[in-house]
Amino acid sequence: MSSAIYHQGREGNELLSSRLITLGDLYDFRQQLLSDIRLLLKEFHGQPVKRWLKSHEVKKLLNISTSTLQILRKKKELPFTKIGGVLYYDSSEITRLLASQQHTSKNS
Repeated sequence: MSSAIYHQGREGNELLSSRLITLGDLYDFRQQLLSDIRLLLKEFHGQPVKRWLKSHEVKKLLNISTSTLQILRKKKELPFTKIGGVLYYDSSEITRLLASQQHTSKNS
């Protein structure tokens, strides 16, 4: 069974039957892929990709009920923005809230 490699060129798919892929090519590809992945992880710091989250997303993220979310709003512990009846929460504020609730004692 023969396999062919195609390249998307300006004129459509071009057969690259004369091009060999070497172990060096694969190694370079691996290094570039790992570099790209590291860059993406550094950019997002494990935070949600979206900056603005809706109520249902915040409740799921924090594993809290609607009433708990309402209490956080009323106590001004979690700022929000209301646009057209929809509440939006800044993901950095959620991160700040979580950090402020961290327990430093092992016995807590």
